[in-house]
Amino acid sequence: MDWTALSLSLQLAAWTVAILLPVSILFGRFLAFRQFRGKALVEALVMLPLVVPPTVLGFCLLVALGRGSPIGQGWDSLFGRPLVFSFEGLVVASLLFNLPFAVQPAQRGLQAIPAELREAAACCGMSPWRCLWRVELPLAWPGVVTAMALTFAHTLGEFGIVLMVGGSIPGETRTIAIYTRVQACDTASAATRECPARC
Repeated sequence: MDWTALSLSLQLAAWTVAILLPVSILFGRFLAFRQFRGKALVEALVMLPLVVPPTVLGFCLLVALGRGSPIGQGWDSLFGRPLVFSFEGLVVASLLFNLPFAVQPAQRGLQAIPAELREAAACCGMSPWRCLWRVELPLAWPGVVTAMALTFAHTLGEFGIVLMVGGSIPGETRTIAIYTRVQACDTASAATRECPARC
């Protein structure tokens, strides 16, 4: 088994879940309870990664994060290394690609809370933050857990964006060892137990 590829895959999934957990709760809560002009457009943009083919999105991110872009140049000047073809670039790409899997279930879980409970908490003097922690999250936890499980699983199974933004640098961005073995015409190794589908 390629333990390095497995370790990188698990690290990528863990970082993605850790960063998207607060994002999914706060942004999902905002979309669940706020009404504003253009809300439908914002929700559509959140869901866009589900519609755009992963390879196309990966190419767009490759251009947007590359050294020719302001983001890539800023990263390069700060850290002395490119953002694309690095583990950090994979994290950024994974965050954008998994946004709908994190936000949508959390939003639906929060929307299922009766408005009367939130109003009662406000009448009892609870601040919005205290209401979130004491009332909303205990009731919406199935949606939040679903969001994180989907994000973790989807990160482990992603291929197109990982390959486009990260490439296949051993020990840095190679999270899909089976693809590398097949590309090298080593199908026997790719099919053995030592090389499962992801690692």
